Amino acid sequence: MAQVSSTSSRKLNLKDVVINPANLKCSSLPLFSLRNQYSINFHLSWLGFFVAFLSWFAFAPLIPDVIKKDLKLTSAQVGNSNVVSLCATLVVRMVAGPLVDRFGPRKVMATLLILGAIPSGLAGTVSTANGLYVVRFFIGILGGTFVACQAWTTAFFDTNVVGTANALAGGWGNSGGGFTFIIMIALFNKLVADGLTPHVAWRASFALVPVPVLLSVAAATLVFGTDHPAGRWSDRHQAIAAELGGTIKEDQEHASSYESKKDAEKKDGSAEVEVTVAAVQDFSSYNVSKLDVAVSRPLNGRVAYDVVFNPLTWLPALAYLTTFGYELAIDANLANVLYNLMKSPSFGQTKAGYIAGIYGFLNIVTRPLGGYWGDLIYKKFGVPGKKYLLIAFGVVQGALSLGLGFYIDNHHEPSLTVIIVLFVILAIVNEAANGVNFSLVPHCNPCSNGFMTGIVGGMGNLGGIMFALIFRLQPAPAGKAFVTCGIIAMVCPAN
Repeated sequence: MAQVSSTSSRKLNLKDVVINPANLKCSSLPLFSLRNQYSINFHLSWLGFFVAFLSWFAFAPLIPDVIKKDLKLTSAQVGNSNVVSLCATLVVRMVAGPLVDRFGPRKVMATLLILGAIPSGLAGTVSTANGLYVVRFFIGILGGTFVACQAWTTAFFDTNVVGTANALAGGWGNSGGGFTFIIMIALFNKLVADGLTPHVAWRASFALVPVPVLLSVAAATLVFGTDHPAGRWSDRHQAIAAELGGTIKEDQEHASSYESKKDAEKKDGSAEVEVTVAAVQDFSSYNVSKLDVAVSRPLNGRVAYDVVFNPLTWLPALAYLTTFGYELAIDANLANVLYNLMKSPSFGQTKAGYIAGIYGFLNIVTRPLGGYWGDLIYKKFGVPGKKYLLIAFGVVQGALSLGLGFYIDNHHEPSLTVIIVLFVILAIVNEAANGVNFSLVPHCNPCSNGFMTGIVGGMGNLGGIMFALIFRLQPAPAGKAFVTCGIIAMVCPAN
């Protein structure tokens, strides 16, 4: 097959994809194929983030009842354990960003999954509140997989689809939070039905699901994944067909010679895979921008200074603090809130967990929808369009949280149906905002994408800690917590 960069001698195995010859990134979304590196790496990126939730959020559905009783925890200790878990992820995300820029997202993803599997296997040894804090802190390492996930898709997909690609990977990965509620509760109930005591059943659940799955996906990432469209992460500079100081003519000539090179390779038998007609776009009018040829730089003092003091860094970072931070707090606390609000002989831990799982499960659709809207508005209004769409979603999210909080506080016996309807609408807006955010991130500091992603992801966790503390400090029934979170969500991004 014809090589797609004048600076690279590597032949690529591509089929049914559209590539940008300036950077080798994919300008289409080949979701339903595993015949090219773009599809394979896309699916590995979201799968790594997805399985991280199987351990990272495994405590949430079981802690309101069985774990709380087994370890004799107070409500304050349950809240503390949620905060501890988020603190660990905050640290890891900040560290993971520079590591991605240095070693590439594939290796960072696999390493985090392997490291996270160790404390997951030790979860069953917990017998005290302090032991729970320690285990949940180290399991929080898995939250750093988000940084690798988003940096990986950004490295492989071009600006016209990167928002949708990031949002799909992030949304499908985030849906792991919802699936975890279903999987862990169902597994726990099955083990109890098979004769195990609750004391043993919840501990066995961690060994049976998270550990083998984490290690299997880590192995698949190392075996089947690739670092960059150019091949190895160290070869990423070779993907650039035109430097900023170069000429567009080089790209035009290169793009127009695709078919002739392909025919020549067919004759001499050196072609690896025949490329479909759709594999090459007409780039005769293509304008090479800084974003197109940006390559991740290893972190140093100058790079850190440029990123940290760039105002473009902090709009998505502050917005993510109030959107994903809010989502993390809801995922960690919603089952407990519903359990305390509706507790009755017909409403226990299982029902509360399944209903709370809806919030994370909706990410399958909602976050990708936000990324798609971001790419759509980008075509007409450019980067400012994404910015104002993100702010609008944040304000609406805050208003909905206020409404949910006021409803809970003003009804002695709130309707479960009304609460579910309100938090489903809230989830759609909240998670779509996360998708819009990471359609904006690749445009900010493109030469430090890992570091940038780490900062924004870390701010999301800082928001999770902040909102989790609000739920921790507010007494039941938690209406005031929703009101306080709503006010913050409305004010912070607008500033």
